[in-house]
Amino acid sequence: MSEFFDPYNADRPLMMKCSCGRDHTVADHHAEVAADSAAIELRRRSETAEFEAYSNEFIEATLVKALFPQDEVRRRFLRAVGKGTAMAAIASVLPVTSLQALAQEAGTRKGTLEKTNLKVGFIPITCATPLIMAHPLGFYSKQGLNVEVTKTAGWALVRDKMINKEYDASHFLSPMPLAISLGLGSNATPMNVATVQNINGQAITLALKHKDNRDPKNWKGFKFGIPFDYSMHNFLLRYYLAENGLNPDTDVQLRVIPPAEMVANLRAGNIDGFLGPDPFNQRAVFDEVGFIHLLTKDLWNGHPCCAFGTSTEFIQKNPNTFAALYRAVLTAAAMARDPKNRELIAKVIAPSQYLNQPEAVLTQVLTGRFADGLGKIQTVPDRADFDPMPWQSMAVWMLTQMQRWGYIKGEVNYQQIAEKVFLITDARKHMKELGQPFAAGPGYTKHTIMGKVFDPAKPAEYLKSFAIQKAA
Repeated sequence: MSEFFDPYNADRPLMMKCSCGRDHTVADHHAEVAADSAAIELRRRSETAEFEAYSNEFIEATLVKALFPQDEVRRRFLRAVGKGTAMAAIASVLPVTSLQALAQEAGTRKGTLEKTNLKVGFIPITCATPLIMAHPLGFYSKQGLNVEVTKTAGWALVRDKMINKEYDASHFLSPMPLAISLGLGSNATPMNVATVQNINGQAITLALKHKDNRDPKNWKGFKFGIPFDYSMHNFLLRYYLAENGLNPDTDVQLRVIPPAEMVANLRAGNIDGFLGPDPFNQRAVFDEVGFIHLLTKDLWNGHPCCAFGTSTEFIQKNPNTFAALYRAVLTAAAMARDPKNRELIAKVIAPSQYLNQPEAVLTQVLTGRFADGLGKIQTVPDRADFDPMPWQSMAVWMLTQMQRWGYIKGEVNYQQIAEKVFLITDARKHMKELGQPFAAGPGYTKHTIMGKVFDPAKPAEYLKSFAIQKAA
Protein backbone atom coordinates (compact mmCIF):
# COMPACT_ATOMS: atom_id res chain seq x y z
CA MET A 1 0.00 0.00 0.00
CA SER A 2 1.24 3.48 -0.84
CA GLU A 3 1.00 6.47 1.49
CA PHE A 4 1.07 10.16 0.54
CA PHE A 5 1.19 13.02 3.01
CA ASP A 6 -1.28 15.89 3.08
CA PRO A 7 0.74 19.09 3.68
CA TYR A 8 -2.13 20.51 5.73
CA ASN A 9 -2.29 17.43 7.97
CA ALA A 10 1.30 16.27 8.10
CA ASP A 11 0.60 13.68 10.75
CA ARG A 12 -2.20 12.06 8.75
CA PRO A 13 -1.21 10.02 5.70
CA LEU A 14 -3.48 9.91 2.69
CA MET A 15 -3.92 6.26 1.83
CA MET A 16 -4.56 4.23 -1.25
CA LYS A 17 -6.35 0.95 -0.78
CA CYS A 18 -4.10 -1.84 0.36
CA SER A 19 -4.29 -5.31 -1.09
CA CYS A 20 -7.05 -6.26 1.33
CA GLY A 21 -9.28 -3.65 -0.30
CA ARG A 22 -9.63 -1.33 2.69
CA ASP A 23 -8.37 2.18 3.42
CA HIS A 24 -5.99 1.97 6.35
CA THR A 25 -2.33 2.15 7.25
CA VAL A 26 0.03 -0.81 7.12
CA ALA A 27 0.12 -0.78 10.93
CA ASP A 28 -3.68 -0.91 11.07
CA HIS A 29 -3.72 -3.77 8.58
CA HIS A 30 -1.24 -5.83 10.61
CA ALA A 31 -3.11 -5.03 13.84
CA GLU A 32 -6.39 -6.25 12.39
CA VAL A 33 -4.80 -9.42 11.03
CA ALA A 34 -3.28 -10.09 14.47
CA ALA A 35 -6.64 -9.47 16.13
CA ASP A 36 -8.39 -11.85 13.72
CA SER A 37 -5.79 -14.55 14.37
CA ALA A 38 -6.14 -14.06 18.11
CA ALA A 39 -9.92 -14.29 17.84
CA ILE A 40 -9.67 -17.58 15.95
CA GLU A 41 -7.34 -19.01 18.59
CA LEU A 42 -9.58 -17.82 21.44
CA ARG A 43 -12.64 -19.29 19.72
CA ARG A 44 -10.83 -22.62 19.41
CA ARG A 45 -9.96 -22.54 23.10
CA SER A 46 -13.53 -21.64 24.00
CA GLU A 47 -15.03 -24.50 22.02
CA THR A 48 -12.60 -26.94 23.60
CA ALA A 49 -13.29 -25.64 27.09
CA GLU A 50 -17.06 -25.74 26.58
CA PHE A 51 -16.88 -29.34 25.43
CA GLU A 52 -14.69 -30.37 28.36
CA ALA A 53 -16.89 -28.49 30.83
CA TYR A 54 -20.11 -30.07 29.60
CA SER A 55 -21.29 -32.66 32.09
CA ASN A 56 -20.79 -36.17 30.70
CA GLU A 57 -22.77 -37.77 33.48
CA PHE A 58 -26.18 -37.24 31.89
CA ILE A 59 -25.12 -38.84 28.58
CA GLU A 60 -23.41 -41.72 30.37
CA ALA A 61 -26.39 -42.40 32.62
CA THR A 62 -28.76 -42.33 29.64
CA LEU A 63 -26.66 -44.82 27.66
CA VAL A 64 -26.32 -47.24 30.56
CA LYS A 65 -30.05 -47.05 31.24
CA ALA A 66 -30.85 -47.65 27.57
CA LEU A 67 -28.59 -50.71 27.43
CA PHE A 68 -29.74 -52.06 30.80
CA PRO A 69 -33.36 -50.87 31.28
CA GLN A 70 -33.94 -53.10 34.33
CA ASP A 71 -32.71 -51.32 37.45
CA GLU A 72 -31.39 -54.39 39.27
CA VAL A 73 -29.53 -55.72 36.21
CA ARG A 74 -27.99 -52.29 35.66
CA ARG A 75 -26.84 -51.99 39.27
CA ARG A 76 -25.31 -55.50 39.25
CA PHE A 77 -23.44 -54.75 36.03
CA LEU A 78 -21.97 -51.49 37.36
CA ARG A 79 -21.01 -53.13 40.66
CA ALA A 80 -19.30 -55.97 38.85
CA VAL A 81 -17.18 -54.00 36.36
CA GLY A 82 -17.13 -50.46 37.70
CA LYS A 83 -18.32 -47.28 36.02
CA GLY A 84 -15.03 -46.54 34.24
CA THR A 85 -14.79 -49.97 32.63
CA ALA A 86 -18.47 -49.90 31.71
CA MET A 87 -18.16 -46.57 29.92
CA ALA A 88 -14.99 -47.65 28.15
CA ALA A 89 -16.80 -50.72 26.84
CA ILE A 90 -19.82 -48.67 25.73
CA ALA A 91 -17.59 -46.06 24.07
CA SER A 92 -15.93 -48.79 22.01
CA VAL A 93 -19.19 -49.46 20.18
CA LEU A 94 -21.13 -46.17 20.52
CA PRO A 95 -20.13 -42.57 19.54
CA VAL A 96 -20.30 -41.20 23.10
CA THR A 97 -18.32 -38.06 22.27
CA SER A 98 -20.58 -37.21 19.37
CA LEU A 99 -23.67 -37.73 21.49
CA GLN A 100 -22.27 -35.40 24.15
CA ALA A 101 -21.58 -32.71 21.56
CA LEU A 102 -25.06 -33.03 20.09
CA ALA A 103 -26.62 -32.81 23.54
CA GLN A 104 -24.71 -29.64 24.31
CA GLU A 105 -25.72 -28.04 21.02
CA ALA A 106 -29.36 -28.83 21.71
CA GLY A 107 -29.04 -27.55 25.27
CA THR A 108 -27.95 -24.10 24.16
CA ARG A 109 -31.17 -23.50 22.27
CA LYS A 110 -33.85 -23.39 24.91
CA GLY A 111 -37.02 -21.82 23.64
CA THR A 112 -37.70 -19.69 20.60
CA LEU A 113 -35.90 -16.36 20.59
CA GLU A 114 -38.39 -13.49 20.71
CA LYS A 115 -35.89 -11.08 19.14
CA THR A 116 -32.68 -11.92 17.31
CA ASN A 117 -31.39 -8.57 16.03
CA LEU A 118 -30.05 -6.65 19.02
CA LYS A 119 -28.12 -3.48 19.68
CA VAL A 120 -25.85 -3.55 22.74
CA GLY A 121 -24.04 -0.42 23.88
CA PHE A 122 -20.57 -0.20 25.39
CA ILE A 123 -18.04 2.39 26.51
CA PRO A 124 -14.56 1.62 25.08
CA ILE A 125 -12.83 0.58 28.33
CA THR A 126 -11.38 -2.73 29.49
CA CYS A 127 -14.27 -3.14 31.94
CA ALA A 128 -16.42 -4.10 28.95
CA THR A 129 -14.08 -6.92 27.90
CA PRO A 130 -16.56 -9.86 28.16
CA LEU A 131 -19.35 -7.99 26.40
CA ILE A 132 -17.01 -6.85 23.62
CA MET A 133 -15.08 -10.08 23.04
CA ALA A 134 -18.32 -12.06 22.78
CA HIS A 135 -18.81 -10.33 19.42
CA PRO A 136 -15.65 -11.23 17.44
CA LEU A 137 -15.49 -14.66 19.09
CA GLY A 138 -18.98 -15.55 17.88
CA PHE A 139 -20.53 -16.16 21.30
CA TYR A 140 -23.62 -14.13 20.43
CA SER A 141 -24.11 -15.77 17.06
CA LYS A 142 -23.70 -19.20 18.62
CA GLN A 143 -26.80 -18.38 20.69
CA GLY A 144 -28.72 -17.44 17.55
CA LEU A 145 -28.32 -13.69 18.12
CA ASN A 146 -27.27 -11.05 15.63
CA VAL A 147 -25.76 -8.47 17.99
CA GLU A 148 -24.43 -5.07 17.01
CA VAL A 149 -22.06 -3.88 19.76
CA THR A 150 -22.15 -0.10 19.59
CA LYS A 151 -19.41 2.16 20.91
CA THR A 152 -20.91 5.00 22.94
CA ALA A 153 -19.37 8.34 23.90
CA GLY A 154 -20.40 8.62 27.55
CA TRP A 155 -22.44 7.20 30.39
CA ALA A 156 -25.26 9.75 30.24
CA LEU A 157 -25.77 8.75 26.61
CA VAL A 158 -25.83 5.06 27.57
CA ARG A 159 -28.51 5.83 30.17
CA ASP A 160 -30.61 7.84 27.71
CA LYS A 161 -30.38 5.24 24.96
CA MET A 162 -31.47 2.50 27.35
CA ILE A 163 -34.40 4.56 28.65
CA ASN A 164 -35.43 5.43 25.07
CA LYS A 165 -35.09 1.77 24.01
CA GLU A 166 -32.48 2.56 21.38
CA TYR A 167 -30.31 -0.13 22.98
CA ASP A 168 -31.65 -3.55 23.91
CA ALA A 169 -28.97 -4.09 26.57
CA SER A 170 -25.81 -2.35 27.60
CA HIS A 171 -22.57 -2.07 29.45
CA PHE A 172 -23.34 -0.09 32.62
CA LEU A 173 -21.43 1.30 35.53
CA SER A 174 -22.74 -1.07 38.21
CA PRO A 175 -24.50 1.67 40.27
CA MET A 176 -26.31 3.01 37.16
CA PRO A 177 -29.17 0.45 37.06
CA LEU A 178 -29.86 1.26 40.72
CA ALA A 179 -29.91 5.00 40.01
CA ILE A 180 -32.06 4.68 36.87
CA SER A 181 -34.51 2.38 38.65
CA LEU A 182 -34.82 4.94 41.45
CA GLY A 183 -35.18 7.88 39.07
CA LEU A 184 -31.94 9.55 40.16
CA GLY A 185 -30.85 11.95 37.40
CA SER A 186 -33.46 10.59 34.99
CA ASN A 187 -37.01 9.31 34.75
CA ALA A 188 -37.44 6.20 36.87
CA THR A 189 -37.14 3.16 34.59
CA PRO A 190 -36.69 -0.32 36.13
CA MET A 191 -33.31 -1.78 35.13
CA ASN A 192 -31.52 -4.99 36.03
CA VAL A 193 -27.92 -6.10 36.48
CA ALA A 194 -27.45 -9.51 34.89
CA THR A 195 -23.72 -9.85 35.53
CA VAL A 196 -20.88 -7.82 36.91
CA GLN A 197 -18.59 -7.26 33.91
CA ASN A 198 -15.38 -6.76 35.86
CA ILE A 199 -13.95 -6.49 39.34
CA ASN A 200 -10.99 -4.28 40.27
CA GLY A 201 -9.50 -2.79 37.08
CA GLN A 202 -9.44 0.89 38.10
CA ALA A 203 -6.79 3.21 39.57
CA ILE A 204 -6.10 6.66 40.91
CA THR A 205 -3.78 8.31 38.39
CA LEU A 206 -2.00 11.60 39.11
CA ALA A 207 -0.17 14.10 36.92
CA LEU A 208 3.61 13.68 36.89
CA LYS A 209 4.06 16.99 38.72
CA HIS A 210 2.63 15.30 41.84
CA LYS A 211 5.24 12.51 42.02
CA ASP A 212 6.50 13.94 45.30
CA ASN A 213 3.03 14.64 46.70
CA ARG A 214 1.64 11.19 47.35
CA ASP A 215 -0.07 11.92 50.69
CA PRO A 216 -3.78 12.57 50.05
CA LYS A 217 -3.95 14.71 53.17
CA ASN A 218 -2.06 17.31 51.11
CA TRP A 219 -4.49 17.27 48.19
CA LYS A 220 -6.80 20.05 49.31
CA GLY A 221 -7.70 22.10 46.24
CA PHE A 222 -6.99 19.27 43.77
CA LYS A 223 -9.24 18.73 40.76
CA PHE A 224 -10.14 15.12 39.98
CA GLY A 225 -11.87 13.51 37.02
CA ILE A 226 -14.53 10.82 37.49
CA PRO A 227 -16.53 9.21 34.66
CA PHE A 228 -20.02 9.65 36.13
CA ASP A 229 -21.78 10.52 39.38
CA TYR A 230 -23.32 7.05 39.69
CA SER A 231 -20.06 5.15 39.42
CA MET A 232 -17.82 3.09 41.66
CA HIS A 233 -15.08 5.53 40.64
CA ASN A 234 -16.93 8.40 42.30
CA PHE A 235 -17.83 6.40 45.41
CA LEU A 236 -14.35 4.90 45.88
CA LEU A 237 -12.59 8.23 45.34
CA ARG A 238 -14.91 9.95 47.81
CA TYR A 239 -14.34 7.12 50.31
CA TYR A 240 -10.56 7.36 49.94
CA LEU A 241 -10.48 11.13 50.30
CA ALA A 242 -12.80 11.10 53.32
CA GLU A 243 -10.76 8.39 55.06
CA ASN A 244 -7.81 10.74 54.69
CA GLY A 245 -9.67 13.67 56.21
CA LEU A 246 -10.78 15.52 53.06
CA ASN A 247 -14.39 16.36 52.33
CA PRO A 248 -14.86 15.52 48.63
CA ASP A 249 -17.63 18.11 48.29
CA THR A 250 -15.69 21.06 49.74
CA ASP A 251 -11.95 20.30 49.84
CA VAL A 252 -11.48 19.13 46.22
CA GLN A 253 -13.30 19.46 42.91
CA LEU A 254 -14.77 16.40 41.24
CA ARG A 255 -15.44 16.79 37.52
CA VAL A 256 -17.37 14.35 35.34
CA ILE A 257 -15.19 13.59 32.31
CA PRO A 258 -15.75 10.85 29.70
CA PRO A 259 -13.06 8.18 30.13
CA ALA A 260 -11.59 8.77 26.66
CA GLU A 261 -10.95 12.44 27.54
CA MET A 262 -9.27 11.88 30.91
CA VAL A 263 -5.69 11.58 29.66
CA ALA A 264 -6.03 14.71 27.49
CA ASN A 265 -7.36 16.68 30.46
CA LEU A 266 -4.46 15.44 32.59
CA ARG A 267 -1.98 16.46 29.89
CA ALA A 268 -3.56 19.91 29.57
CA GLY A 269 -3.42 20.51 33.32
CA ASN A 270 -7.20 20.78 33.67
CA ILE A 271 -7.15 18.14 36.40
CA ASP A 272 -4.57 16.94 38.91
CA GLY A 273 -5.64 13.34 38.59
CA PHE A 274 -8.52 10.98 38.04
CA LEU A 275 -10.01 7.82 39.38
CA GLY A 276 -10.94 6.21 36.13
CA PRO A 277 -11.28 2.97 34.25
CA ASP A 278 -8.52 1.25 32.38
CA PRO A 279 -6.98 1.37 29.89
CA PHE A 280 -6.74 5.12 30.53
CA ASN A 281 -4.71 4.83 33.73
CA GLN A 282 -2.14 2.82 31.81
CA ARG A 283 -2.50 5.07 28.79
CA ALA A 284 -1.48 8.05 30.96
CA VAL A 285 1.70 6.19 31.83
CA PHE A 286 2.23 5.11 28.22
CA ASP A 287 1.89 8.74 27.07
CA GLU A 288 4.20 9.88 29.90
CA VAL A 289 1.72 12.35 31.37
CA GLY A 290 0.81 10.56 34.60
CA PHE A 291 1.61 7.83 37.10
CA ILE A 292 -0.47 5.23 38.91
CA HIS A 293 -0.84 6.35 42.52
CA LEU A 294 -2.73 3.23 43.57
CA LEU A 295 -4.94 0.50 42.17
CA THR A 296 -8.51 0.43 43.44
CA LYS A 297 -8.02 -3.22 44.40
CA ASP A 298 -5.89 -1.78 47.21
CA LEU A 299 -8.98 0.02 48.49
CA TRP A 300 -11.40 -2.89 48.05
CA ASN A 301 -10.04 -6.09 46.59
CA GLY A 302 -12.76 -7.65 44.44
CA HIS A 303 -14.88 -4.53 44.17
CA PRO A 304 -17.36 -4.39 41.26
CA CYS A 305 -16.97 -1.77 38.59
CA CYS A 306 -19.03 -2.26 35.46
CA ALA A 307 -22.01 -4.46 34.78
CA PHE A 308 -24.04 -5.94 31.94
CA GLY A 309 -27.76 -5.38 32.08
CA THR A 310 -31.00 -4.37 30.48
CA SER A 311 -34.43 -3.05 31.32
CA THR A 312 -36.90 -5.10 33.32
CA GLU A 313 -39.37 -4.61 30.46
CA PHE A 314 -36.96 -6.19 27.95
CA ILE A 315 -36.52 -9.24 30.18
CA GLN A 316 -40.27 -9.65 30.63
CA LYS A 317 -40.97 -9.36 26.90
CA ASN A 318 -37.94 -11.37 25.70
CA PRO A 319 -37.09 -14.02 28.33
CA ASN A 320 -35.50 -16.46 25.88
CA THR A 321 -33.49 -13.75 24.15
CA PHE A 322 -32.33 -12.47 27.54
CA ALA A 323 -31.26 -16.00 28.51
CA ALA A 324 -29.30 -16.31 25.25
CA LEU A 325 -27.56 -12.99 25.93
CA TYR A 326 -26.79 -14.19 29.45
CA ARG A 327 -25.16 -17.37 28.15
CA ALA A 328 -23.04 -15.49 25.62
CA VAL A 329 -21.73 -12.94 28.12
CA LEU A 330 -21.11 -15.55 30.84
CA THR A 331 -19.15 -17.69 28.38
CA ALA A 332 -16.99 -14.68 27.54
CA ALA A 333 -16.51 -13.80 31.23
CA ALA A 334 -15.32 -17.33 32.01
CA MET A 335 -12.79 -17.08 29.21
CA ALA A 336 -11.61 -13.65 30.34
CA ARG A 337 -11.06 -14.94 33.89
CA ASP A 338 -8.40 -17.38 32.70
CA PRO A 339 -5.01 -15.60 32.81
CA LYS A 340 -3.64 -17.65 29.92
CA ASN A 341 -6.13 -15.97 27.58
CA ARG A 342 -5.38 -12.37 28.53
CA GLU A 343 -2.70 -11.57 25.93
CA LEU A 344 -4.87 -12.92 23.12
CA ILE A 345 -7.87 -11.00 24.43
CA ALA A 346 -5.81 -7.80 24.34
CA LYS A 347 -5.25 -8.39 20.61
CA VAL A 348 -8.94 -9.08 19.99
CA ILE A 349 -10.28 -5.94 21.69
CA ALA A 350 -7.53 -3.51 20.62
CA PRO A 351 -8.82 -2.61 17.09
CA SER A 352 -10.58 0.66 16.34
CA GLN A 353 -14.11 -0.76 16.34
CA TYR A 354 -13.63 -1.81 19.96
CA LEU A 355 -11.16 -0.03 22.29
CA ASN A 356 -8.88 1.60 19.70
CA GLN A 357 -5.86 1.33 21.99
CA PRO A 358 -2.25 0.14 21.65
CA GLU A 359 -2.10 -3.57 22.29
CA ALA A 360 0.83 -3.02 24.69
CA VAL A 361 -1.37 -0.85 26.93
CA LEU A 362 -4.16 -3.43 27.06
CA THR A 363 -1.75 -6.28 27.68
CA GLN A 364 -0.29 -4.47 30.69
CA VAL A 365 -3.76 -3.93 32.13
CA LEU A 366 -5.08 -7.45 31.52
CA THR A 367 -1.98 -9.40 32.53
CA GLY A 368 -1.19 -7.20 35.53
CA ARG A 369 2.45 -6.73 34.58
CA PHE A 370 2.74 -3.00 34.03
CA ALA A 371 4.85 0.12 34.23
CA ASP A 372 3.61 2.37 37.03
CA GLY A 373 5.00 5.67 35.74
CA LEU A 374 7.32 5.89 38.73
CA GLY A 375 10.12 3.92 37.14
CA LYS A 376 9.03 0.47 38.31
CA ILE A 377 7.47 -2.58 36.69
CA GLN A 378 4.70 -3.96 38.88
CA THR A 379 3.28 -7.48 38.82
CA VAL A 380 -0.31 -7.62 40.07
CA PRO A 381 -2.10 -10.55 38.36
CA ASP A 382 -5.52 -9.55 39.72
CA ARG A 383 -5.23 -5.89 38.77
CA ALA A 384 -8.32 -6.63 36.65
CA ASP A 385 -10.59 -9.65 36.84
CA PHE A 386 -13.94 -10.77 35.49
CA ASP A 387 -16.02 -12.41 38.21
CA PRO A 388 -19.63 -12.11 36.96
CA MET A 389 -21.44 -12.61 40.30
CA PRO A 390 -23.86 -9.69 40.90
CA TRP A 391 -23.77 -9.79 44.70
CA GLN A 392 -26.74 -7.97 46.18
CA SER A 393 -24.54 -6.92 49.09
CA MET A 394 -22.51 -4.87 46.60
CA ALA A 395 -25.71 -3.11 45.60
CA VAL A 396 -26.48 -2.37 49.25
CA TRP A 397 -23.01 -0.82 49.68
CA MET A 398 -23.58 1.39 46.63
CA LEU A 399 -26.90 2.53 48.06
CA THR A 400 -25.25 3.49 51.36
CA GLN A 401 -22.78 5.66 49.45
CA MET A 402 -25.53 7.28 47.37
CA GLN A 403 -27.24 8.13 50.63
CA ARG A 404 -24.00 9.22 52.31
CA TRP A 405 -23.27 11.82 49.64
CA GLY A 406 -26.81 13.09 49.19
CA TYR A 407 -27.81 11.39 45.92
CA ILE A 408 -30.65 9.64 47.76
CA LYS A 409 -32.81 11.53 50.23
CA GLY A 410 -34.73 9.95 53.07
CA GLU A 411 -35.17 6.33 54.08
CA VAL A 412 -33.91 3.50 51.87
CA ASN A 413 -35.17 -0.08 51.71
CA TYR A 414 -31.72 -1.40 50.85
CA GLN A 415 -32.55 -5.10 50.58
CA GLN A 416 -35.69 -4.64 48.52
CA ILE A 417 -33.95 -2.43 45.95
CA ALA A 418 -30.84 -4.64 45.77
CA GLU A 419 -32.86 -7.80 45.18
CA LYS A 420 -35.06 -6.16 42.59
CA VAL A 421 -32.14 -4.84 40.52
CA PHE A 422 -29.24 -7.33 40.97
CA LEU A 423 -30.24 -10.72 39.50
CA ILE A 424 -27.94 -13.07 41.39
CA THR A 425 -30.39 -16.01 41.25
CA ASP A 426 -30.58 -15.77 37.45
CA ALA A 427 -26.79 -15.53 37.21
CA ARG A 428 -26.35 -18.71 39.25
CA LYS A 429 -28.97 -20.53 37.19
CA HIS A 430 -27.24 -19.76 33.91
CA MET A 431 -23.74 -20.40 35.29
CA LYS A 432 -24.93 -23.82 36.47
CA GLU A 433 -26.38 -24.58 33.02
CA LEU A 434 -23.03 -23.69 31.46
CA GLY A 435 -21.09 -25.85 33.89
CA GLN A 436 -19.37 -22.82 35.41
CA PRO A 437 -18.42 -22.64 39.10
CA PHE A 438 -20.39 -20.20 41.22
CA ALA A 439 -20.75 -19.19 44.85
CA ALA A 440 -23.84 -20.67 46.47
CA GLY A 441 -25.84 -19.28 49.36
CA PRO A 442 -27.66 -15.97 49.79
CA GLY A 443 -26.97 -12.93 47.66
CA TYR A 444 -25.19 -11.17 50.50
CA THR A 445 -21.66 -11.36 51.78
CA LYS A 446 -19.46 -9.10 53.89
CA HIS A 447 -16.95 -6.83 52.14
CA THR A 448 -13.86 -5.06 53.44
CA ILE A 449 -13.20 -1.52 52.20
CA MET A 450 -9.98 0.16 53.37
CA GLY A 451 -9.80 -2.19 56.34
CA LYS A 452 -13.39 -1.58 57.46
CA VAL A 453 -15.86 -4.46 57.26
CA PHE A 454 -19.19 -3.75 55.62
CA ASP A 455 -22.02 -5.93 56.91
CA PRO A 456 -24.94 -5.74 54.44
CA ALA A 457 -27.31 -6.73 57.24
CA LYS A 458 -26.54 -3.43 59.02
CA PRO A 459 -26.38 -0.73 56.33
CA ALA A 460 -27.90 2.06 58.43
CA GLU A 461 -25.35 1.56 61.23
CA TYR A 462 -22.54 1.47 58.67
CA LEU A 463 -23.71 4.74 57.18
CA LYS A 464 -23.85 6.44 60.60
CA SER A 465 -20.26 5.40 61.35
CA PHE A 466 -18.70 7.91 58.93
CA ALA A 467 -17.48 11.20 60.31
CA ILE A 468 -17.48 12.87 56.87
CA GLN A 469 -20.65 12.79 54.82
CA LYS A 470 -23.07 15.14 53.13
CA ALA A 471 -24.86 17.42 55.55
CA ALA A 472 -28.54 16.54 55.80
